[in-house]
Amino acid sequence: MLTFLRCAPRLSALFCLLALAACGRTEQAAAPPRAPPVTITALVWAPDWPQEMHQVAAAFSRAHPDIKVDLQFMIGNSVEENLKPKVAANQLPDLVSVNPNAYAAGLADQGMLVDVGHSAAWDNMLEVLKPDWTSREKKRFGVAGGVAATLIYYNKALFRQAGVERLPANFDEFLALCERLKRAGITPLMFDAGFPNMLGNGPFSFGFANNVAAGRPGWREALTAGKLDLNTEAAADIFAKIKLLAERGYVQKNFLNTGYDEGIRLFAEGKVAMAFHGTWAAGRLMASQRFASGVFVPPWNAAGRAVVPVVGSETGFAVCATRNQREALLFLDFIFGPGFPLQQNKRQNLPPMKRVPGPVVNDAQITAYAASVGAAAQTSGPYYSFLPAPAIELVHALLHDVLAGKTTPRQAAAALDASVRAAADQDNR
Repeated sequence: MLTFLRCAPRLSALFCLLALAACGRTEQAAAPPRAPPVTITALVWAPDWPQEMHQVAAAFSRAHPDIKVDLQFMIGNSVEENLKPKVAANQLPDLVSVNPNAYAAGLADQGMLVDVGHSAAWDNMLEVLKPDWTSREKKRFGVAGGVAATLIYYNKALFRQAGVERLPANFDEFLALCERLKRAGITPLMFDAGFPNMLGNGPFSFGFANNVAAGRPGWREALTAGKLDLNTEAAADIFAKIKLLAERGYVQKNFLNTGYDEGIRLFAEGKVAMAFHGTWAAGRLMASQRFASGVFVPPWNAAGRAVVPVVGSETGFAVCATRNQREALLFLDFIFGPGFPLQQNKRQNLPPMKRVPGPVVNDAQITAYAASVGAAAQTSGPYYSFLPAPAIELVHALLHDVLAGKTTPRQAAAALDASVRAAADQDNR
């Protein structure tokens, strides 16, 4: 007890000193916890430029540290093939590649895609493309990835080797050109039937443009209503022309199994004289160090008739009605703003914008081609822009089966006609 009493004054003094020290110390306010970044999912169709799309996503996240992008790539033969199971499972991502067609427009009218009409990307899109991306209920459901045109790329050195002095002006002249190249020991044309999407974009779309759409006002409306007759000789001839080129040996060996990248390599390495392809692959098809490339309008027209070129909107991007739609809209604007040169300088496609963020690389021949076909009296769009989704998938199978000899061109036309009519009946109920 005595020991404690003796120590008490000292302890009291110590407590006082500690209290005074505490009073003089400023407490630092704890920083509020930082919110974790939002992760948006993006399901993208980019067969030519997956690495560049990764660069765009990374640049976006650097500019927006609070937003991360989970980038996924579509596989298979079509955009619609990838979308349908997502729609059925109610698992659409935040941003998605879509085509400018009735299927995507229907998703917008059902509230699954956001109206992007107030975005900077929509405002900057070429006015001529905007109708492609406006639904029946006036929803502005996406932005074109580019101006899409299909054309024939050709190897100028191989043409000179075969003594070709003039480009063909109609389909008969094209057949004569192929025969001349073949006799010179040159494979005339690349078919990538292992990726039938390209046969659809190329010879099928040009066949449809020149056999069905040519000189026929209102054909799109008739097709949508199920009143466009495709069970005809003219429609069968779309498939017959494609089959004829293979039967005459004007395409490479094993063409039924040639995929997208392999087909481009065949042309780039000088193993075929021509590639029926799209402007979206110009950066790869015009860039060979072995030879100079040229381009011309595929002459799928009959002699004495003007060719109807294929030009329209390239596969683009839409924002889905998810909880992250605000962040996805920011990504959409970035893709067509600061991110655009990251992919354009490889692809060298036709930009879909009024004002292009630069500097960007464009091929002069491709630009001139676009100006030329844009001045044509009539044009038609790529097949994915006007066929209903079930018919798109059916065309892929029909093209393969016709080339394999499993289906006749007339049977293919009848099957396509039935599919288009069935889709119209379903949509118009």
